[in-house]
Amino acid sequence: MEPIPFDKRAGKIWFNGEPVNWSDVKIHVLNHGLHYASCVFEGERVYDGEIFKLEEHTERLFHSANRLGFKIPYSQDHINKSCKDIVKIQKVKNGYVRPVVWRGSEMMAISAQKTKIHVAIATWEWGSYFDPKLKGIKLNISKWRRPAPNTIPWDTKASGLYMICTLSKHEAEKQGFTDSLMLDHEDNVAEATGANIFFKDRNGELHTPIPDSFLDGITRRTVIQIAKSKNIKVHERKIKPDELKNFVGCFLTGTAAEVTPVSCIGENKFKVCELII
Repeated sequence: MEPIPFDKRAGKIWFNGEPVNWSDVKIHVLNHGLHYASCVFEGERVYDGEIFKLEEHTERLFHSANRLGFKIPYSQDHINKSCKDIVKIQKVKNGYVRPVVWRGSEMMAISAQKTKIHVAIATWEWGSYFDPKLKGIKLNISKWRRPAPNTIPWDTKASGLYMICTLSKHEAEKQGFTDSLMLDHEDNVAEATGANIFFKDRNGELHTPIPDSFLDGITRRTVIQIAKSKNIKVHERKIKPDELKNFVGCFLTGTAAEVTPVSCIGENKFKVCELII
């Protein structure tokens, strides 16, 4: 069965302060967020009707907006409550929440000092991002690199950062892979297109790249905390692609990806081992 397009779904979306009919949430084509990527967002999982790490996600949303130079016209508490409210209105039990903030249509130029800031929060039922993830997904290595940290606000969920992720994932899918491993500007292992990455060595210890040019994911931090609570050593360090052959296991972490095993990266194969959570 074909999935319902997102503009054809039913229910409500929280839009600029109130729940609005899904089909009535409209913006003009000439808005700064669309043309100049003046847009930040979050992705949040709902489990049994509760949003996982909601406060941390909202804090990061505000951090991202601040880094892009605009002020969200609501408090963090207001956004937290609105996320919970729209989940209840939509009766989402196990799904996804997408808060998004963007500059409006008052100006159409590089400068956007007088644009209105808009906020929307949508939610829907959603299962696994990768299918079938328990068998382990396959990654290629992208030709695109994560940008140097002095070229873009790398520690945000800003929409412009994801353009090269789409390019990388499309390239991977054309080659028969599920996703793509991206390297950083110094050719170190960075992350997948929308998830952080961990490797397991022969001693059962974990290795993960230092997030100094890509997002330090909330799920990533949670996995590190869980590993340490189980006395599993975690090495946060620079990892070169030629080290991949030395690892026995690999998995991705992220709000969408959750914890997803990886069976291969290019010619490097991994055992789909028992995960730590």
